[in-house]
Amino acid sequence: MIYRRGCDKKGPNSTCSKCGERGSCGVYWYKFMWNSQLVRESTKQGNDKVARQMEAAHRTSLAKGEVGIRERKIAPSLSDFCTDRFEPWAKATFEETARKSWLWYRTGIRSLLSSKQLAGSPLDKITGETASEFASFRLGKRLQISTVNSSLRVLRSILHRAVEWEVLQTVPKIKLLPGERHRERVVTREEEAMYLAAAREPLASIAAVLADTGLRPEECFRLRWESIAWVNGRHGALLVTHGKTAAARRVLPMTPRVRLILEGSWRRSGKPAEGWIWPASTRSGHVEASSLRKQHSAAFVTVANEAAKDEKKGVRPFVLYSLRHTFLTRLGESGCDAWTLARIAGHSSIAISSRYVHPSEDAVFAAMSRLGGHKIGHSESEAEESTQQRLLTQ
Repeated sequence: MIYRRGCDKKGPNSTCSKCGERGSCGVYWYKFMWNSQLVRESTKQGNDKVARQMEAAHRTSLAKGEVGIRERKIAPSLSDFCTDRFEPWAKATFEETARKSWLWYRTGIRSLLSSKQLAGSPLDKITGETASEFASFRLGKRLQISTVNSSLRVLRSILHRAVEWEVLQTVPKIKLLPGERHRERVVTREEEAMYLAAAREPLASIAAVLADTGLRPEECFRLRWESIAWVNGRHGALLVTHGKTAAARRVLPMTPRVRLILEGSWRRSGKPAEGWIWPASTRSGHVEASSLRKQHSAAFVTVANEAAKDEKKGVRPFVLYSLRHTFLTRLGESGCDAWTLARIAGHSSIAISSRYVHPSEDAVFAAMSRLGGHKIGHSESEAEESTQQRLLTQ
């Protein structure tokens, strides 16, 4: 409650015993009850609006103290947050279990900190506009859109982690640049045959497994003998234990070609009960993408030389991941539904799988026709009868 208190000053320079003011008097006071206690103070203001604001501020201050609300902490800069918290977390989480992810985070952090303006910005000052300015800065260095978007994805991950660790309250909306080129190369049957004929081991075997299972290259590299079940299914099955997401853990049936390749390698290796299927002298102990880079390039050279001799069309270069995309495209064209395809591919979202499924007109017509005998629908005779009755009543 706001009220104006009287004055008992004896002169213009005397002090009022009630309000404590000198000179002009008639200031506003406020009083209210808080937790059964009377709060009464002078605002020392002659304006009633200002006095009401001061009363509201006092009430707010008391409420904050009661519920334990503290003043908002100053957000660290992007550079400090990455150096002190995010990068150590990413290294401890992914360096041993998913080194590829750790390298992706490390590369993204370095690209973000290359911009002094972004690196010095407090986390709570980073907005969509700030991210757009960073994207323009990176494009000015003639980088690919996919490279810039990769850095933006790391930035989004950093901000989401800051919210999880209660450094930020909300995450700004950061949009990726349009026009990114995806791995949409589909290898034809003829190209696949020429490539496999020209590739050397172990690349030839790995490429054939990728083309028949749709495994991600990293999943194929990490296959172990204890994950192979020779008696499950018609030709056996393999268990994928490590992948990009939690949905990557799955069991896949082997095709006859995959069974022939793996069983032959197993016999030549002395029928081991455990160990890497594709061992190599690398830090991880198994084949890596860098291990096959030279063989992969040499295979295209061999195909080009053979095509030049026979005056045939060669093979347009592709990356190993294109074999996974090729398998999923063929699977979608065979009539596989999106849910089954997601299970086989290890997708975490059905939206990703739906890109490979394109129902034909015949499939759509057949699906609609199956509704003809459904209880909630109408049979052909019922439809004709209802049509005739409607025509007679007109």
